[in-house]
Amino acid sequence: MTQPKHARDTERGRYYSDPAGGPDLVSVTNVIDTAVNKSMALVPWGVKVTLEYALDRWQLLTDRVTDDRTELTKELKAVHRDVREQAADLGDRVHKAAEHRLLGAPIEDDSVVAPYLAQFDAWLASWNVDFTEHVEATEITVLHRRLGYAGTADLMIWLPTGPGGRLELWLIDYKSSATRSARSVYPENTLQLAALRYAETVLLPDDTEHPMPPIERTGVLNLRAGSHALVPMPADRTAHRAFRGALETTKWLHAAAHTYPALFAPGHAPAPRRRATTRKAA
Repeated sequence: MTQPKHARDTERGRYYSDPAGGPDLVSVTNVIDTAVNKSMALVPWGVKVTLEYALDRWQLLTDRVTDDRTELTKELKAVHRDVREQAADLGDRVHKAAEHRLLGAPIEDDSVVAPYLAQFDAWLASWNVDFTEHVEATEITVLHRRLGYAGTADLMIWLPTGPGGRLELWLIDYKSSATRSARSVYPENTLQLAALRYAETVLLPDDTEHPMPPIERTGVLNLRAGSHALVPMPADRTAHRAFRGALETTKWLHAAAHTYPALFAPGHAPAPRRRATTRKAA
């Protein structure tokens, strides 16, 4: 995951520090990771990638079932986590390359990222994007101090999607994948976009603050190695209310105690644990 200027990772997930000195702000992605149940999609996916890994190495693995069972189990349990980390790393690199393209900054030579960047360039060209005139902001931090959250918007851009080709301000989030269709999205993408759209404050790189501009359209720009698609998402006030519910759940979970004392019937409490002592040699 990319690391915005004021973001930091904690044991409760990502939080943003407030440059104005206020309380830390939970990140939008942290809220969604904590409060949105993704098991219906992630469990079958985890089984699939683990099974594919095992079938591709079947002869090598069967020889280890008896002699190396413990280590083999650890290896197979880690497969889905390793694949997710690789996908996250690819996403970070694609995001960075896209940001550098818009800023006119040097782009690292990366043969894996290059096809995704080519699709990003093709998307920009298809809309005749002029970086100076149409790009409002890229990788910019937004804050909602009153509700207590913050996030990073990938792209704010003017596109001629209004009546008669009128320019409309879009808030766009990039999603990269090596396997999913360019037209596929998840429902929680709408929550993420709504949270960013209805933030109160935009924080510029020098920590100057401005009101969040009125966003007219929101969408996910899916970047694949051989294709791309901009998918409009209904990130409206209804979606924002849903995000706020997830936000409250996240805050409660992050503040809740992790252990509670057990209650025993009178006369049935376990004996207090005796402290270990060390005998001195006679």
